[in-house]
Amino acid sequence: MEQPMKILIISDTHRKNENYFMLLERLKPLDMVIHCGDAEGSEYAISEAADCPVQIVLGNNDFFSALPKEVELNIGGYRVLVTHGHTHYVSMGNEQLKMDARMRGVDVVMYGHTHRPCLDIEEDLVTLNPGSLSYPRQEGHRPSYALMEIDEAGEASFRIEYL
Repeated sequence: MEQPMKILIISDTHRKNENYFMLLERLKPLDMVIHCGDAEGSEYAISEAADCPVQIVLGNNDFFSALPKEVELNIGGYRVLVTHGHTHYVSMGNEQLKMDARMRGVDVVMYGHTHRPCLDIEEDLVTLNPGSLSYPRQEGHRPSYALMEIDEAGEASFRIEYL
């Protein structure tokens, strides 16, 4: 029996945090928040508001920041790599990122940068981009985020949600 978990994954908020604060109220309690980069100086506000552990990685617009370029985490029984993605050329597709993730032996890779949600579930790897809560670029331009939930059996499920 595992402890069920609910993890909020966001990206590319670019200092425009109203949707994030609203979402926190709607989704609480959360076990973790993961931000895939481009918080642009609002790391403290994002972390303070969460009421749970927060992981934030460095995005291509996070100038003069001490944030890590990427982090590897254990979430439940899953090995998770969090990166912004720009150093993996995700603007041209996520194949390079998937290759790098597989070489590192992770189960899940989370990234941002494109402002477009993406969820690829393959046998050996889950690739997830929550899109952007602030400046969505996909068709329809609805702000998006992702949820990772782990059930009592330790199984993870992933979904992309829209505001």
